[in-house]
Amino acid sequence: MKQELDVPPDQSSSAENADDVPLSTTVLNDSATAVQTDPPRRISLELPLLRDDPLAPSSHVAPTPRLKIGPAAAAFRRRFFGDVPDRDWNDWRWQLRKRIKDRAGLERIFNLSDEERSAIQKIGGHLPVGITPYYASLMSINNPLEAIRRTMIPIDRELIQGPDEADDPLAEDSHSPVPGLVHRYPDRVLFLVTNFCATYCRYCTRARMVGQTGEYHFNTQQFEKALAYLEAHPEIRDVLLSGGDPLTMADDRLEWLLERLHKIPHIEFVRIGTKVPAVLPQRITPTLVRMLRRHHPLWMSIHFMHPSEVTPEVAEACGRLADAGIPLGSQTVLTTGVNDDVETMKELMHKLLTIRVRPYYLYQCDPISGSAHFRTPVEKGLEIIQGLRGHTTGYAVPTFVIDAPGGGGKIPLVPEYMVGREGDYVILRNYEGQTYRYPDPLPKA
Repeated sequence: MKQELDVPPDQSSSAENADDVPLSTTVLNDSATAVQTDPPRRISLELPLLRDDPLAPSSHVAPTPRLKIGPAAAAFRRRFFGDVPDRDWNDWRWQLRKRIKDRAGLERIFNLSDEERSAIQKIGGHLPVGITPYYASLMSINNPLEAIRRTMIPIDRELIQGPDEADDPLAEDSHSPVPGLVHRYPDRVLFLVTNFCATYCRYCTRARMVGQTGEYHFNTQQFEKALAYLEAHPEIRDVLLSGGDPLTMADDRLEWLLERLHKIPHIEFVRIGTKVPAVLPQRITPTLVRMLRRHHPLWMSIHFMHPSEVTPEVAEACGRLADAGIPLGSQTVLTTGVNDDVETMKELMHKLLTIRVRPYYLYQCDPISGSAHFRTPVEKGLEIIQGLRGHTTGYAVPTFVIDAPGGGGKIPLVPEYMVGREGDYVILRNYEGQTYRYPDPLPKA
């Protein structure tokens, strides 16, 4: 077994460092003259590279992609990171290294409420705090009830386990035939490839993983066991990479894994579940996108929560992914005080469509320990779907689902549009509440 490398293990290939080169191989220079560039060199791997930590600075100073800096981020940077040049701000590893992770970091920027300050002091081994400077720029400095801030900064109620709550409410651990792999559905699996996230959502279903095993984890031996299981089960045709967040992995790590998966004949396609484009759009570099484009069919589900997340930076990041032919879908968790009204949800769904992200799932918040203050009544989700269906384009209406406790899987819920039957007619109710008779003759005896 070998590694065909001509770069140090703590550096990327020359292609990976060429993040200021656009996705095509023909670019225009400042004088609008066509310049032909060499195609990116691909590293051939039989073993994963040795670099584990995405936060570690490289000894090589790589060019930084030209990503837009939106008005919110620009104002925030001037106030709190005034000496940071564009080059650093647009460097995703810099964003990870400078995450806000403790009380001192939070108090430097936010006016914390007593409840926030108390929770941070008590958090101990629970889900840590981690907020990229970019994502912090979208949060209110003074209002602890602002939507995104509610999802990022803990409060005391997070530390109270309510009735019917559990650390692993979906019983993922009991459906794990080998570590890191969850096989619940007949033809697909969930592959948990890292415990590291760019930011930590306070309602996270897998808070138990980060809290118990630390932030970053890459175990080659564990991966080999999971890959061996996949090879031995030809009924598996679909693999969802999640974690943690797969897009926090280094390009070469992720490519090694994608290459291994695509070598398994019965795996038809791979999906990536991620929040990185929303919280760390700087990560979506041209080099990353070129690499992902080599591994079609590849799909991506992106976690979005609120309209304010759809910024110029996020639009550009999603545009790069969409231009590479990667179908993008959104996943949103219904949460109190964040997105639990029709107008907020409609605005989010509309904005997602403008950046070529198709609304996919709206989740009822899972009953994880300490989540009662986030969960809405199930009827609220049905009310939102009813407020979207017919009132806006069908593409903007996600599927509302509950992930059944104990490992029952996703169960879709829809408002009752079929009122009943009158002989050979079914009675239907439309989005305006009007009823209609639809001919549907019963079978003859």
